[in-house]
Amino acid sequence: MEAQSALVTLTVSAPILASDPLLALVASIAPPYQTKVTIIKKGSDLSLSIGADSSASVITHRNAILRSLCGLGLHNALDTIGSSPLCFLGGHSATSFAGASPTSAIAMAGISSWMSVADSTRQGTADDASVLIGQLNDYLSSRSFLVPSSTPTVADFDLYLAIVGKLSGEALETSVNGYNNTRRWLEQCGATLDELKIVAAKNAAYSKVPAATIPKGLNPKPRPLPLFFYGEEDESVVAAAAAATSAATKAGGAKPGKAAAAAPSNAGGGGGLTDEQKKAAADKKAAKNAAKVAKKKDNPKKGGGGGATPAAELNISALDIRVGKIIKAWEHETADKLYCEEIDVGEDKPRQIASGLRPFYKLDEMQNRDVLVLCNLKPMNLVGFPSHGMVLCASNADHTAVEFAVPPEGAKIGERVTFEGFDGEPEAQNKVAKKKIFQALAPELKTDENGMVNWKGAKSVTSAGQCKAVNGMANAQVA
Repeated sequence: MEAQSALVTLTVSAPILASDPLLALVASIAPPYQTKVTIIKKGSDLSLSIGADSSASVITHRNAILRSLCGLGLHNALDTIGSSPLCFLGGHSATSFAGASPTSAIAMAGISSWMSVADSTRQGTADDASVLIGQLNDYLSSRSFLVPSSTPTVADFDLYLAIVGKLSGEALETSVNGYNNTRRWLEQCGATLDELKIVAAKNAAYSKVPAATIPKGLNPKPRPLPLFFYGEEDESVVAAAAAATSAATKAGGAKPGKAAAAAPSNAGGGGGLTDEQKKAAADKKAAKNAAKVAKKKDNPKKGGGGGATPAAELNISALDIRVGKIIKAWEHETADKLYCEEIDVGEDKPRQIASGLRPFYKLDEMQNRDVLVLCNLKPMNLVGFPSHGMVLCASNADHTAVEFAVPPEGAKIGERVTFEGFDGEPEAQNKVAKKKIFQALAPELKTDENGMVNWKGAKSVTSAGQCKAVNGMANAQVA
């Protein structure tokens, strides 16, 4: 069945569709009456036309096509619970415009960035994917998914498919071993994709899109159900229950719930705690609580400058943003979205930094550019290239338009960019990474209606004046 009132028209060659399971899946789930899919047998065609033929806008970049299908292209039909099995953009698409939600704006920029990481992973090696698994484990220690969302987003699926496309079976199990946060994320993404395949199959009667072939990921490990105690149990009861649960989990066959239920019976000698056991446990708990109270009185918490800066007190001065100049730029050998740059930031030698700017700038436009560089980030490998820092850019909500954030003419190379009213010293790069300081501050780093860079309304300051988006992009996120 062909859509007669299509909002979008996806034109894609059969080889491209067969090699891109995420594109095939999203195209299958998209509302069939608003999505026209034209499949060409040969070639490498890929484009998305939005709107009527006479005034249609055309997108040809694969990641932008996916974000558009999941968001504005279909009036957010795939990012709204009720019309979609899940929010492919985390529910952020509709609320990221006109400054409605800074959190949503930074989440949309994060989705775009993580999809660029997925591109780099596909271009890289299995060893690169294995290194990324370890890096993700730290990142996911306080997150369920890559961006704030109650379900995986298109970015999660894209990176998941890139990783399992490089690693499978024993190689994947070995790489994930010990990285529990990454394992949990991989298992959740794989399970959700299996559910989406069922939804896509139901649309098969209306869609011409072939079923997506999803690579196999991890085999989920058996996990014990949590055990709950009331605080009155004897330590032997708790130990016996824990031992029984551990044995059941290692065996992989017995259900933890049954083992846990049996343990207190064995330990208690008759299905419950005796009065003596209950009294002993209560006395022990009371003594422990009294000891805690006494310790607090003897060792009050120190205040003032002796400890780490509380999260509520963090401000933009924690970031080391400097004026830099790109003295050399070249295309990454294997990652088709990345430029590699040498940037003078006033240090003994230029920094090497990788930026996902190839979809937005030609190579000759990168040379001898004055830019703003976030310097107190930990070094990391991006598809084999050692990158130490980040070039700051302004972007619109769906990250289809990006432009450099630049210092004013006459600013000195290497000088620090500060913000009015915030004069503190920058934090060490290890703390910025561990405490996720940039992620906490970035939602308020944006341009105003005149394209000038501000943080919470405070103007950016250099010796020559205020920084700005190079083409004056207004009300944009800077990251």
